[in-house]
Amino acid sequence: MAQITTKELGAIGDGLSLEENLIAKYRFYACTTDDSALKDKYEQMAESHQRHYDELFSHLK
Repeated sequence: MAQITTKELGAIGDGLSLEENLIAKYRFYACTTDDSALKDKYEQMAESHQRHYDELFSHLK
């Protein structure tokens, strides 16, 4: 496996932070809405960003 450069590591770290933020926001939105269609959409978005986070994190292993 190739070494990750400092610049790449920084970009992955930034991406992880962004994805964490988006996951938290969409989960919060899902918990605070009474509209079931919006709740489902927010949960889907949170799961999508969780997959993005997991994919980025996998590059650190």
